[in-house]
Amino acid sequence: MKVQQVKLVMSAVSAKQYPSDGYPEIALAGRSNVGKSSLINRLINRNRYARTSSTPGKTQTLNFYQINDEMYLVDVPGYGYARVSKADRAKFGEMIEEYLTTRKTLKGVVILVDGRHEPTDDDVSMYQYVQYYHLPTLVVATKMDKIPRSKWNKQESSIKKKLQFNQKDDFVFFSAPKNFGQEAVWNWIDAHTQLTN
Repeated sequence: MKVQQVKLVMSAVSAKQYPSDGYPEIALAGRSNVGKSSLINRLINRNRYARTSSTPGKTQTLNFYQINDEMYLVDVPGYGYARVSKADRAKFGEMIEEYLTTRKTLKGVVILVDGRHEPTDDDVSMYQYVQYYHLPTLVVATKMDKIPRSKWNKQESSIKKKLQFNQKDDFVFFSAPKNFGQEAVWNWIDAHTQLTN
């Protein structure tokens, strides 16, 4: 997709605040500091539009980025960060659950995992949760510039094994500094949002 217009139109914490225009949505989920903001910035071709932070757990709302008056990328609060209180973790969990289970315009979920490591238990839980609700899923392995290409296949196998990866889902390598992988992510997003056209 050629991104010509981007607007952060809504930061929501409950269903009554979601946009009501009916555009298809793709959610982006992942652990805090996995690189969600960097992926969003690459997808929309803006340097610092989505706020990147050295402080994990910064995103605490569902942020709806409207693209070309056609669709939304929805930045979901990061999970798995220990310094966020239990009460806040529970609140974020309820917010994410409400969105994923009730949003009729949600067409798929992009789950980001740190490509340098085996997925965490939180990553596995999120993946299984999305599987349970039969949402189309793309797993994006981030920070691949930190790993020699000769080890990419091994990393992919390790990630998929830990997640108990469903072969109907898709998998992409991504690196923000190397400007690699965003085209494949957009191809997946385009394919799933056009199902409504």
